[in-house]
Parts: sequence; C-alpha cells; structure tokens
Amino acid sequence: MLLDSLKADLAELDAQSLRRVRRSLDTPCGPHARVDGRDMLAFCSNDYLGLAAEPELAAALKAGADRWGSGSGASHLVSGHYTVHDELERRLAAFVGCERALYLSTGFMANSGVIPALVGRGDAIFADRLNHASLVDGALLSRADLHRYPHADLSALERALAASTAKRKLIVTDSVFSMDGDVAPLAELLALADRFDAWLMVDDAHGFGVLGPDGRGALREAGLASWRLVYVGTLGKAAGVSGAFIAGHADVVEWLMQKARTYIFTTGAPPALATALLKSLELIEHGAERRRHLAALIEQLHAELKLRRWQLMPSRTPIQPVVIGDNAETVAAARALWDAGLWVPAIRPPTVPQGSARLRISLTAAHTHQDVERLVTALMQLERAA
Repeated sequence: MLLDSLKADLAELDAQSLRRVRRSLDTPCGPHARVDGRDMLAFCSNDYLGLAAEPELAAALKAGADRWGSGSGASHLVSGHYTVHDELERRLAAFVGCERALYLSTGFMANSGVIPALVGRGDAIFADRLNHASLVDGALLSRADLHRYPHADLSALERALAASTAKRKLIVTDSVFSMDGDVAPLAELLALADRFDAWLMVDDAHGFGVLGPDGRGALREAGLASWRLVYVGTLGKAAGVSGAFIAGHADVVEWLMQKARTYIFTTGAPPALATALLKSLELIEHGAERRRHLAALIEQLHAELKLRRWQLMPSRTPIQPVVIGDNAETVAAARALWDAGLWVPAIRPPTVPQGSARLRISLTAAHTHQDVERLVTALMQLERAA
C-alpha cells in the first residue's frame, strides 16, 4: 500500500540519520531563545544584522498595518499593488544600483520565476553545482538544457559555454553559498557572460545587507554593473522582514513582470510589509557598526576555534560551517550541543554532498563575544571527546 511504502521511506530516513526535526520558538528571533520549552543560545538563524526583532521594524510594521490593513487582496497585476510597493521597489533599485526592481513574496518564488521567464526549451542554463535548491527548481521548470559545472570552476564553465549552440544562455549562481559560506567569482563570471553573450543571474540571498558598501550587496562589493546582470535579493535574512526582489535593467525587469508566473499568479505581499522594509533599508544603510561587530565575531571564531579532526571552512561571511563528514556523528554533535544549551543545526545530504555533513554556524550582529567564546569552548570539548 502507498501509506506503508511512505512509512518505510520515513524509517529509511531515520536509519540514515536524515530525518529533519522542526523546532518551535516561544520568543522573538534572536540568539537567546526559548525553544521547545528550553532556554537556548542559537547559532542557526539568517538574521545576520539582528534586525528581525528590532523595535523600530516592529513599529514600522504596526504603522503599516494601521495604514494599509493586513492584506493586499489580489495579485499585483490585478488590484494588489499599492503605492508603498512602488516606493519600496524604487528604493531597492537605487540601493543596489539598478534601474528597476520588482518585489516578490519570497526568494524561492523569485528564483523559480525568473529563470523560466528568461530561458526555455532549446536554451541553456549553466549553474554552479552548489546553487540553492530554488535555483535548481527554477532551472528544471524552465525546460532549458541544464549544465551544472563544478563549484566555482571557471574553466569548466568556459568549456561548457564554448560548446553550447543554444540561442539563449543563462549563467546562474549564488553570491554567497548557503552551506559553505564562500563567495562566487562574480567578476570572472560576468566576463564569461560578456564573452559568450549570456545572462548572469546572481542570487544574493546571503550577501544583501552584509556585503558591499553600506550593505548594498555582492555586486556592489565587486564593483559590477551590466545590463546582463539579473540580481535577486532576499528580504527575510539580513533585512529582518520577509520577501525578495529582482533588480536589473528596466527592460529586463519589465519582461519579468510580464512573464514570471510566480509574480503574476499569486496574491501580492501585504503592503504593511513594504512599510517595514522601507525602515529596514534605512537601518541597513546606516548599519556600519552592526557589520563591524559581525566581522569581529567572524574573526574571533577563526582565531579561537582550534579543531583537530573537524574542519572550520575558510568563510569570511556570517555562514561558518564546521565539516564533520559522517551523518551520524554530525547529528550526535548537534544533539550534544543542544543538550548543552547551544542550538547549531546539523546539515546532511542531500542539502550538502555525501560525506560532507556539517554543523552550520550562523553568526549575527546580535551575538556577543561571550556567546562566541561559549560556542568555541563547547565545540573543542566535544571534538576531543568524540
């Protein structure tokens, strides 16, 4: 029976230490949280600037709800688009240095909508093998030929582009890779896009708000601008609210508004969220001290964490993975940390390649140096006892 088969599949996940567990928080997002009835020090959120529980954002959200109500009522292209959405899109475009922006409800919707709108059957997509699942799903939805090149391997990408006879080509990459924390070679990717007449789509989910001058993102950090660039930024991570946006050349964004099904055929995000996001942009732009503190925490972790068997990856971003390798050992390590009051998630295949299970440490500007010191001590004691 189908149900028996499904139960057997769940049991197999258990046997491989691959079943995911959902936790429930009873406090606002932050390092010190009440989780499943326990007080925990959390190193697992993507709230990189510590804005998710920022009182100024909560006040802006309340003001937005008082002004606009709780919902938009329809899709953006019917009657669910408001003047505050217009203002947000103008501000986002200017902030990242693009001509125009389009605001969507989630980053997954942005990625899975943009790719099929740009390429289709007979076209070709060239994607970094470690791209986020939303980029993979968007590529599959497009029905274009998908070529996945080894992570950050520019030579392999160049060979694949040179061999392609597709009419339209699209290079797709994360800026900051969510499970490794490294940054894509964006300037070199744009040079290849220019050479082979391809689009370059950059998902800056983990760079927006953190990288670049005033947190304006990975493209601004790299000093890149081109009509070929299609930029996706996430607003539920460093921005501390919810949603995502697409930015680029005005004609490209207009085309995406006309063709991206995940934009056209969904109810518009509540305008109150746009009010909160306008305040978030102000806080990001003037958040130099938050970013300096975050950089100091990253430096502290690398200076103090001395591991023998496990490996702290060389990331300069808030994503700080400790690779253990074995699934069961990684789960056991996460459980031991949990028992010690530290919440660090275990990441296993298929999210990461086989044999590279890891603890994914996320640092935020809301953490303290004492928080990092506590984590370092626990990790080193745990590794030595394993």
